Amino acid sequence: MIEEATRNAREVAEKFAADSNSKLGKIKRAAQGQFSINARDKNSPYIKKVRVVSTVEYYLSD
Repeated sequence: MIEEATRNAREVAEKFAADSNSKLGKIKRAAQGQFSINARDKNSPYIKKVRVVSTVEYYLSD
């Protein structure tokens, strides 16, 4: 899950860089904020909802 969150962050950063005519650089800073596992609802407690929050900052160059 953490790997997927990191991959998604990079994909979004690449799109942002492309839209601003920049090149995506290395990671400047990364933090793992929240990781939670909860029942989806009261009727199906065996089905879980997982939430992963990661903050990743990248360098951009022209």
